[in-house]
Amino acid sequence: MTTNEILRSAKEAVKTMLTLTTEQKNQALLSMADALEENTEEILKENALDIEASKDKISPVMIDRLTLTSERIKGMADGIRDVVKLPDPVGEVLETVTRPNGLVIKKTSVPMGVVAMIYESRPNVTSDAAALSLKSGNVSVLRSGKEAFRSSNAILEAMRKGLKKCSLPENLINLIQDTSRDSANELMTAVEYVDLLIPRGGAGLISACVANAKVPCIQTGTGICHIYVDEYADLNKALNIVNNAKTSRPSVCNACEVVLVNKAVAKEFLPKLREKLVDKRKASGLTPVELRLDGFCGEIIDGTTAGDKDFDTEFLDYILAVKAVNSVSEAIDHISAHSTKHSDCIVTGNEENAKLFTALVDSSSVYHNASTRFTDGGEFGLGCEIGISTQKLHARGPMGLKELTTYKYIISGDGQIR
Repeated sequence: MTTNEILRSAKEAVKTMLTLTTEQKNQALLSMADALEENTEEILKENALDIEASKDKISPVMIDRLTLTSERIKGMADGIRDVVKLPDPVGEVLETVTRPNGLVIKKTSVPMGVVAMIYESRPNVTSDAAALSLKSGNVSVLRSGKEAFRSSNAILEAMRKGLKKCSLPENLINLIQDTSRDSANELMTAVEYVDLLIPRGGAGLISACVANAKVPCIQTGTGICHIYVDEYADLNKALNIVNNAKTSRPSVCNACEVVLVNKAVAKEFLPKLREKLVDKRKASGLTPVELRLDGFCGEIIDGTTAGDKDFDTEFLDYILAVKAVNSVSEAIDHISAHSTKHSDCIVTGNEENAKLFTALVDSSSVYHNASTRFTDGGEFGLGCEIGISTQKLHARGPMGLKELTTYKYIISGDGQIR
């Protein structure tokens, strides 16, 4: 099917979706989860073809994002089952007002309609987005990057088998078959069909959508995440937080890209940081982190001299920019100038500094003494997530079910006229 044909089919499916009860949606989701596990072999086979085609074209950490295993597919299925356990936001009465003339006005949560999503080399997004869209009463139109297309298509076909077992139409969840830029542009301008567009990927994709989209669009994803190690920090705690935020999965948007360290503790902290991220990782056969250091830090430990763009780059790799600052206020000013408003953290034992940081850092998620890697729908109790919004309207931070709904006013009367 062409992109236009898929969009028309999705729009027609909205009527069916709006008639489904919570029980029907939950049964469909459980069937989709089972189907994923039942089709693990086929999904892995297609994923292997994607990986083979991407060798020498994308970095090892991006290959990791692309790679599926039996355990990861089970995790995707379990993520769908977690969505089943969540309350259905559709039909929730958010507010009721009874007017003096007897009119009863109910502000009621309703689905968006057709939710389109453009994403890159993470095939698990296919199941997350489809599940959250279905539970929130939306028809999904998904557009995977070419590196992950075979995997995403196998995942979608498996979930459609789950829908079929529940006697539901396949076009409640859809995958665009064209991975060229033409299909992305078509989604961005499909004002007749798309009610919400969510781009999830690198800075290039986000900026293209912001510049060209004629449909409502939410900015997500790009994460230049900072950790500021304050002069009052527990340095062992800071080391563990930085290590987790940088190395647990460097290819994701909530990984730390910049460490700011107070000059008062830099001479004690930086050698420990290099030992943990570089020396010990080398000795253990793990990929060491390349430290890109400003002038002050470069006089304390060995590393690469930071370039002009290193504090404005989402590395998505084993690279960490490190800068020394004089105070919490200077750290806040640096973050304000360089942040993508995703996730930023202060490590400190000083409550006043923590309050100042969390009040003035204007990001979707601001941490005190915890890793930025927690910015995730599952970790926030939302089930899986459809993306992390770095804007302020209408959603911010990890987006779950409620963020995929809007509302309308339902007014009940008894013949009142104005």
